[in-house]
Amino acid sequence: MPRLAEPNDRALHGKQIRLIDENNEQRGIVSFAEAQEAARQSGLDLVVVAEKADPVVCRLMDYGKYVYEEKRRQREGRKKQHVQRVKEVKFHVNIDKHDLEIKLKHAFEFLKKGDKVKLSLFFRGREMSRTEAGMDLMREIVDRFRDTAQVDMEPKLSGRMITAIISPQSQKKK
Repeated sequence: MPRLAEPNDRALHGKQIRLIDENNEQRGIVSFAEAQEAARQSGLDLVVVAEKADPVVCRLMDYGKYVYEEKRRQREGRKKQHVQRVKEVKFHVNIDKHDLEIKLKHAFEFLKKGDKVKLSLFFRGREMSRTEAGMDLMREIVDRFRDTAQVDMEPKLSGRMITAIISPQSQKKK
């Protein structure tokens, strides 16, 4: 990242530098003192652009404005990024058909937004004796998502619940 050239910068003091003006036009190779004088006369800052180059490249610019615009660009870039979260959809073995459709509609919406979805089927009380019915229901639910999402974790019984994790299909697979 470009840095501001300080007036008493020992690395540049007494050296020749390549100067670029505010219109991106090269002014040629000048001494550091001449470049500082040009910056003072134009009311701009002398900014070191390429320190490793020989001779060092400096540009006349409003450094405060440059830093502000750079931060703004980074902030805009962060706004466009999507952080993938894991959303959970919970249901039970004896869920009604309409209730299941609504829960699945929510899961589809989460996938459209780019979030992963954890499907959790809970067993209450005597429902633990019907784990096979729960596993069948969970397999049926996961099969509904196979064409629109990828299954990260197949349905698995652990304790009093069956869980499966699905995520949106990657752009390459579409």
